[in-house]
Amino acid sequence: MLVTLEEMKNYLRVDYEDDDSLIETLIASAKRICMDILRVDDESLLFDIENAKPAIMYSVAYLYEHREEADHHALTITLRSLLFGSRKEVF
Repeated sequence: MLVTLEEMKNYLRVDYEDDDSLIETLIASAKRICMDILRVDDESLLFDIENAKPAIMYSVAYLYEHREEADHHALTITLRSLLFGSRKEVF
């Protein structure tokens, strides 16, 4: 796993277990968003992409902090900037 629950909780400065399920769901969603932007289908390819881990962690943090009013378009634009150099031309 590229980003673990414990790493993400440390990054978010969450020291309680109440949101563990939410954070795990956000990690999965963030991976999928990054994979879609990168145009890859195999999760194992994320390990070879330099900015994949920070992009996933940024996505989770953004979605966690803005869960009521997240601007998914703004998030996608930021992730495209982070991941553009590794993006495949086609699936």
